[in-house]
Order: sequence, then structure tokens, then C-alpha cells
Amino acid sequence: MILKFLKCILFMISIHLITNCNQIDTIQYSPNLTPSDFLSGQHFWQIPLGENGFVLSQPSSSFFVFLLSFFYIYVGYQFIRDLRAQKSRLWWAIGFFLTGIAAILAGISYQAFGYELKCSGREYCRWTTWWEINYEILQNAGMNGFLVAAAYTNAKGLFRKILIGYSLLNTIVYSCLVIYGAIIPIQFFISFEFLELSCLPAVVFFLASSAYGYFTKKDNMNLNLLITWLLLILVMIAYVVSLEMDLTSLLWNKGIWFTENDVLHVGLIFWVWFICKKLPDKIQDLN
Repeated sequence: MILKFLKCILFMISIHLITNCNQIDTIQYSPNLTPSDFLSGQHFWQIPLGENGFVLSQPSSSFFVFLLSFFYIYVGYQFIRDLRAQKSRLWWAIGFFLTGIAAILAGISYQAFGYELKCSGREYCRWTTWWEINYEILQNAGMNGFLVAAAYTNAKGLFRKILIGYSLLNTIVYSCLVIYGAIIPIQFFISFEFLELSCLPAVVFFLASSAYGYFTKKDNMNLNLLITWLLLILVMIAYVVSLEMDLTSLLWNKGIWFTENDVLHVGLIFWVWFICKKLPDKIQDLN
């Protein structure tokens, strides 16, 4: 099952690498955004390197997202170094490794090299890149990895098989739709909102299964799992609120660079820290 899961992910990624059409370049900001306007709306450093150097976009935001990616991979390592023959622990590790790689790709395109990838040498900046498409695919796969882990922790029999099958199907269908949306292109299919929708059923199951597990067993594992997913929802609420407030513009007008994405990434750093402290020693399969 693990090999099939990973092969499917690699297959989906290889499809769009082979068929890397330039239709994605036709999706631009609305209204059109010039490279100079792109830079004026954010903090950046001009790095002298070689003849022309390069622009490092959002250095502080880049730090947060790369720190988050390190924590993801580190926590994945904490699970995999002591598997105890528990499939749930293995899938927690897979989920964190996938989301860790996804966070690196996101940091490269959304933050650190956003200007170079989207605007450099162009009249108008493009809206997204293939780095971000890869991020979305791996992020979705990582969440489905967590769902497989939850299936081993709080389900058994036919229900467990259904959840594992759903996780695999969700990953494949989502990957196909994202690649299709990038090639055609269809902006909604490659949006963060669509990524959130694809992960929503998994989050609902996380909450329901850990809440049911705790209230029926009163065990430490399900209590910490319940807190884990409630914290994730709080982080997402904070992100949405800061987005609605247009936090980036409000603070940047005062010369402070701290964005909605920073709210999300800093919140996720604390979320992963909580997981690292509370879960690796407690997770086990439901026999």
C-alpha cells in the first residue's frame, strides 16, 4: 500500500513535468501586476551575485516557512525512528515528510524567489508557478497520509479500508485536477482554496474520531489528538481573519512586514511543536 501510494504521487508529478505546457503563464494577477509594483508591495533584499544579482523576496517570511519545513521533517523523523511496528506511526512520518517537502517548495515560490520566478524579465508577473503546483499536490498527499494514520489509530475492519481507499482516491483525483487546472488553465483548481476544500473531509474525520475516541476511552492519546486538530482549526481561523483584515497591507503601510502567510506559518510552527511534544510516544494502532 505504501509503495502504491508513493508511486501514484510520483506518477502524477511526472505527468506534468513531461507535459510542462506554458499555459500556466497565461494566468496573471487581476489587475495586471508589473514587476516594480510586485516589489513595492513587499519587503525584499537585492542580493549582489554575479553580474546582476537577484532579488530575495520577503526574507523574514522565507525564514518562517523554511523553519516550518524543518520542523515538519524533524517530527517525521521522530515518528519513523521508533515505529514499534505501528502503521499509524509510519503514516504520521510519511505525512510529515511530504508536507515538509511541500513547505520547501512553497517557500521557494511564494516567498524567497517569488520575484525571480514570477516577475523577472516579464512585462507582467504571472500568478503562479510549477513550484506551487508541486506544493499543492504534496500538501494534499501529506494530509491524506495523516488520514491513513488516523485510520489505523481510530478505525478497523471495513471502515479502515474505506478510509485508506478514500485517502488514495482523494490524492489521485486532486492531483489530476490540479495538473489539469494548470495545463488548461483553470485558476480555481490551482488555488489555495481548492487545496483547503480537498483536505476538509480529512480534518472533519480527525476531529470526529479523536473526540469519539477520547470520550469513550478517556485516554491520553485521543485527548492529545483532539487538541492537535482543534489547534489546527484555530490556526486556520487566525489565517482567515488576518486575510479578511488585509493584515499585510495594514502593517506594511506602517513599515512592518508581517503577512497573513506569516500568521499561518508561525501558527503551524507552534502546532508542529505541540505534536512533537505530545504525540510521538503515544500514537499506536487500534487492534
